[in-house]
Amino acid sequence: MRIPLSWLREYAQVPADATAEDVMAELVKVGLEEEGVHRPLDELRGPIVVGQVLSVVKEPQSNGKTINWCQVRVVPEGARQALTGDGIDPSGVQGIVCGAHNFEPGDKVVVTLPGAVLPGDFRITPRNTYGHISAGMIASVRELGIGEDHDGILVLSTLGLDPEVGADALEVLGLYDEAAEINVTPDRSYCFSIRGVAREYAHATGTGFKDPADGVVVAEPAGEGYPVKIEDAAPIHGKPGCDRFVARTVRGVDPKRPTPPWMASRLRLAGIRSISLVVDISNYVMLELGQPLHFYDLDKLQGPIVVRRANPGETLQTLDDKVRTLDPEDLLITDDSGAIGIAGVMGGAATEVSDSTVNVLIEAAHFEEVSIARSRRRHKLPSEASKRFERGVDWQVADEAAQRAVDLLTELAGGTADAAATDVGMEPAPVTIELPAGFAAERIGIDFTEEQITGSLADLGAVVEKHVVEKHGGTGRDDQGYTVTVPSWRQDLAIKEDLTEEIARLVGYDKIPATLPVAPPGRGLTRQQQQRRRVLQALADAGLVEVLSYPFVTKADNDTFGVAEAGAGRSAVKLANPLSDEHGYLRTTVLPGLLETARRNHSRGFRDLALYEAGLVFLPDGTLGTAELPPLGQLPPEEVLERLYTGLPAQPLHIAAVFTGHESPAGAGHSPRPWDWADALDAARLVADVLGVDLVVSQGAHQAFHPGRTAALSLRSGELVGHAGELHPKLLAARDLPARTVAFELDADALFEAAADVVVAKHISTYPVATQDVALVVDEAIPAGEVLETLREGAGGLLEDIALFDVYTGPGIGEGKKSLAFGLRFRANDRTLTAEEASEARAAAVALAAERIGAVQR
Repeated sequence: MRIPLSWLREYAQVPADATAEDVMAELVKVGLEEEGVHRPLDELRGPIVVGQVLSVVKEPQSNGKTINWCQVRVVPEGARQALTGDGIDPSGVQGIVCGAHNFEPGDKVVVTLPGAVLPGDFRITPRNTYGHISAGMIASVRELGIGEDHDGILVLSTLGLDPEVGADALEVLGLYDEAAEINVTPDRSYCFSIRGVAREYAHATGTGFKDPADGVVVAEPAGEGYPVKIEDAAPIHGKPGCDRFVARTVRGVDPKRPTPPWMASRLRLAGIRSISLVVDISNYVMLELGQPLHFYDLDKLQGPIVVRRANPGETLQTLDDKVRTLDPEDLLITDDSGAIGIAGVMGGAATEVSDSTVNVLIEAAHFEEVSIARSRRRHKLPSEASKRFERGVDWQVADEAAQRAVDLLTELAGGTADAAATDVGMEPAPVTIELPAGFAAERIGIDFTEEQITGSLADLGAVVEKHVVEKHGGTGRDDQGYTVTVPSWRQDLAIKEDLTEEIARLVGYDKIPATLPVAPPGRGLTRQQQQRRRVLQALADAGLVEVLSYPFVTKADNDTFGVAEAGAGRSAVKLANPLSDEHGYLRTTVLPGLLETARRNHSRGFRDLALYEAGLVFLPDGTLGTAELPPLGQLPPEEVLERLYTGLPAQPLHIAAVFTGHESPAGAGHSPRPWDWADALDAARLVADVLGVDLVVSQGAHQAFHPGRTAALSLRSGELVGHAGELHPKLLAARDLPARTVAFELDADALFEAAADVVVAKHISTYPVATQDVALVVDEAIPAGEVLETLREGAGGLLEDIALFDVYTGPGIGEGKKSLAFGLRFRANDRTLTAEEASEARAAAVALAAERIGAVQR
């Protein structure tokens, strides 16, 4: 929300010398967030004055263009030029070359004299052009940075202005004003108006506040106005989509009248483009009071207005000239011709005001938040009106806003208001909250005085009634309490905790003492939390960098990474309202987001990456969701909660990592080693080792991984828990990732469950180790891991460790065979092993390998 300071000063006591930065500093004290400063003079500097065109000589050029050689007076007639400098004529008449043709002698225009600076650091200097010395420029709206019109120069009479020649044009156009921009959180919807921000500024500074709504005198209607009916047959959550509709009529407006510069300047600073006087008035009132308005061309309406839900298949051409198919949930404004607007979101093209509109019907309505929010999202139609309605608008201000629009239309557009008025709907019951006297002190830790409590709540606009409650069964008295009637513009105040927060905010957050909370007794982190932290810390200690990615992926991502077999589709949760249509599914695997993070970093020059992520995946199984949603504002019964939980997909934790480039940066005398599939496998083993889980590695296959360079990772029970290896070359090329990128992904929840509750450390023997090597010839198709596990089993309890250290194929081995060399380490806990004992254990291992897989010792 942008707040022009001149506008704010009308309703709050802002010092005349206060800057936008000063205003934001005060608003921050009451919990608003500063966003920025908008100051036209940051890009616009004088001398920029009002000039009057004395003569125009049209001079055709050889290039086919006709330029105007103009003499422009820039000081009052008879006066001398007080300015000096290169190009400034002492006579007060400047010779200027101009290419525009929308002006004539006698017109008053904006002249930028030599020495002026326009937006974009465009500096005005005398220049020799078309055979003349042009000393200045007659400016257009776009050149001044106050609009987009560049069809011609700005003629001040078109704005209804007739200033003195030589006057400061920046002052005439209201460009000395500035705006402070704040971020309005969803619970502070009243701050989407000058009215709300002025009240907050008064809270922050302890100064007075003048409510702009109080300055509007609503005329007593002399009969029923334009007919309006509210017929909501299908309210959402039982709340009518519209509970108030005020309509006023103004006839005989002049659509050609310009918007006054003061209004156009304020709208521009507030971030709204000036369109026409009638439209600008509707936007002006919305910004001032926070009540969105809609203006209809009265002569285009057909019959009474009816507020209702859309019929199936009904369509509407909105103001952006798009024909939209409506949903039965959409709340519509209709007449006898059909839909003429989506309530609170956007009007229809059939009844919009135009340059020929002379009779205007003003709509000031109150719409229910959920209806507007759903229609806005459904049709992707964000607007200033919907932004306010979906957060909550003051029910009570509708008639004042309509009257304010009537007053401006009659004053500025020459219209005449009908004495009759329409105001239909049902006023909601006021919200009252019981606040025990000591409640705020208990929650905040400050002993608030009664004056601080009642004063803060009264400053909010609440009505506070003090009361005393008698104790039951005795003659003593309980602590005092307050019955607080919430102001109509504060829909966010519903419970006593809300009031407590407001008291703390207005008294001052800086008054809250800093105290260290006492940790509650308990057993600390759960077993799974401890396991998760150990794993993440181990990967970080190993040099990997943790990242977080969005859980939203494409269907192709889930089908590629979520299932091992190509062509087997993956069941996934489809989002009803995705951030983008492409990424419309919840992930069933962590790797797609991790690879996108790697791609983004790689495209920005970071080539050597080792990234990991731990995140939930979503695996639907059976029926998702429930037939209906429970009502708002109350805790659902246990059986309803059970159905809600049952309708959720399984959400196990997965851990994945991606490696690209080299394991270390290049350096003098050092050639870095590229990451390979073994690094991904080692990282996966590290995760299992930290948890004390034995991970069985075997030759695997997965459509996202390279054929032949993929390991299947399983538990001793045979349960598959992940894959590791080199990613498929085609997949890497499609994602602009380097070849030989490697990765792993593990089901962390399965590993957590398989881990022992207590990891018992193995006994460390002090006796020497006995080493034996063995080379076995096996069929080339037999995985080395299978041979290793067979040797481990056959060697028995004396085997401490076994590792593959060589693979050989070639002469002397035989066609279709390979030689695998293993190093075996034997050790006993109670004695020094003899060479014979070690050899016997090795022989037993070889014998089992020969029996089970046909291995032959070399």
